[in-house]
Amino acid sequence: MIKKLLVTLLMSMSAAAAVAVPFGSQSVLVIEDATGKVLLEKNSNQVVSIASLTKLMTAMVVLDAKQNMNELIAIDERDVDIVKHSSSRVPVGGVISRQDVLTLALMSSDNRAAAALGRTFPGGVVAFKSAVRAKVAALGMTQTVIEEPTGLSPNNKSTALDLVKMARAASAYPEIARITTESSDTINISGRDVEYRNTNRLVGAKGWEIGLSKTGYTEEAGRCLIMKIKSAGKNATLVLLNAKASSARIVDALSIRRFIAGDEAPAPVIARARTRQRSNAPVIVLASAARAPVIKASLRGHGRHQPRLVASAKTPVVKARLTSRAKLKQNKPVIHVHRRAR
Repeated sequence: MIKKLLVTLLMSMSAAAAVAVPFGSQSVLVIEDATGKVLLEKNSNQVVSIASLTKLMTAMVVLDAKQNMNELIAIDERDVDIVKHSSSRVPVGGVISRQDVLTLALMSSDNRAAAALGRTFPGGVVAFKSAVRAKVAALGMTQTVIEEPTGLSPNNKSTALDLVKMARAASAYPEIARITTESSDTINISGRDVEYRNTNRLVGAKGWEIGLSKTGYTEEAGRCLIMKIKSAGKNATLVLLNAKASSARIVDALSIRRFIAGDEAPAPVIARARTRQRSNAPVIVLASAARAPVIKASLRGHGRHQPRLVASAKTPVVKARLTSRAKLKQNKPVIHVHRRAR
């Protein structure tokens, strides 16, 4: 069945999609929502770890159970990440409504929140896993295995093709669509208001119409992204898996949006940067006939910092939180990726 579906999708590819669009992500799939046509594809049937994209499945299963969303949940030690030892701004002992726990899991991708949703599922973690398996089967996600609710386990695996099915299903839940497309929210935790932000900096950025969003990251999965977007009046679902940096994931999303709008996709040319002190960082030049985006990105360590997007009406700008510079010459953006010498 999966082979038949894949063949059908690939046969429906438009001639334009055959144009070589370079991507930093290992797997890419872009589907036109109205027709199911494959617009862009790269390794879409390759099974890889999916990190926090898992939380879309967690949210669907929790909402399907029709639990009391106003019920208060106490975060406890069982919700703490002992796999990756990731940080969390949700304190152990914090008391939060299930609705707000869902918001934290989806919008800010908090692992303790997602773990708490699985732990407090009717019947506990065992029943939660059973419900996930049933949901995966119902959606026809034949290449997908999800073992736990957070995505921290590298054994949570899927393909871009399966994840398009998950995105389509998740977007049909109004709560999931609303939460994942909010740029920030204030959550009351044990009587104290705390502001949390969306992990996808494209959400709320000028020029972006986003109907669903979820990011993911682990060392095994790389930088991942699911979005439903609208560009030039066309609705599309995109899946990006295993980009090596947040900046690469953002550049891929920008390229896809421009491609859908009918603009020429930028083709990167990698050159060596002039040595500055002890830096030997590469410079990526995006050449485009159309008006090009300006990308400002600076990475430190393993690229764990999320880039912040500042966009204008005509020229989108991606700006990282760390020190960086980019100069626009001859309508070609230059991405300077700096790494501090150790």
